[in-house]
Amino acid sequence: MDVGIGLPNTIPGTDGRLLVEWARRADAGPFSTLGVLDRLAYDAIDPFAALAAAAGVTERVGLATMIAIGPLRNTALLVRQAASVDALSGGRFTLGLAVGARLDDYEAAGVEHRGRGARLSEQLAALRDGHDLRLLVGGMTGSAFARMARYADGYAHNGGPPRAFARAAASALAAWSDLGRPGRPLLWGQGYFALGDEDAGAAYLRDYYAFTGPFAEKIAAGNLTSPRAIRDFVRGYEEAGCDQLILFPTVADTEQLERLAEVLA
Repeated sequence: MDVGIGLPNTIPGTDGRLLVEWARRADAGPFSTLGVLDRLAYDAIDPFAALAAAAGVTERVGLATMIAIGPLRNTALLVRQAASVDALSGGRFTLGLAVGARLDDYEAAGVEHRGRGARLSEQLAALRDGHDLRLLVGGMTGSAFARMARYADGYAHNGGPPRAFARAAASALAAWSDLGRPGRPLLWGQGYFALGDEDAGAAYLRDYYAFTGPFAEKIAAGNLTSPRAIRDFVRGYEEAGCDQLILFPTVADTEQLERLAEVLA
């Protein structure tokens, strides 16, 4: 299993200089991929802009959206954004897409929330038509797994303990098999971490997931805050068959990157 690290593009107050320095350090290793999250109605840097900046200062590390909310964007614009990041990075880009769970993002975009699944399917079909991009699809519904199996190269899980990933991975594998596709889908997972500043990390997760109500506290409690917790988490995902695990910081400080590198060494 490969382990990547997230860029802090959705942590409020993060600026471009920090993102560029973060990407430059991540490229030195040991991380396989730089991942980004996507929010519109939040203090965040656009995921495609963040990855374009990262592409300019990196040569080795992969770049990925984990995930971008496809239906918020016009299809032609989405295709152009994705193809541009792929070109700027020399083919190192993986595009993960899903419908998203937050109504406020759709309201901010002026896009109807209903019908978002069908729009994502149309976008994936357009991306598959003449565009050589690696595609992941996220989501936890039967239609999401079917969409992944029909259009994508793999599945992007939305986080949680290894057992939650294992259940979702089983559904992804079943959907792939049901469609008669050869081999198996790529399986990507994610988690959150903060080493040495767990209070700030938990506060960010409570705010970021406030739309879930009381469940935000459970997400904050899952923040990985010790080397042992990170190693156990990584081992659990590897045993569950994960191909690529992206660990997202909950504190926007490059020391977090250095500390995680030491834990993984």
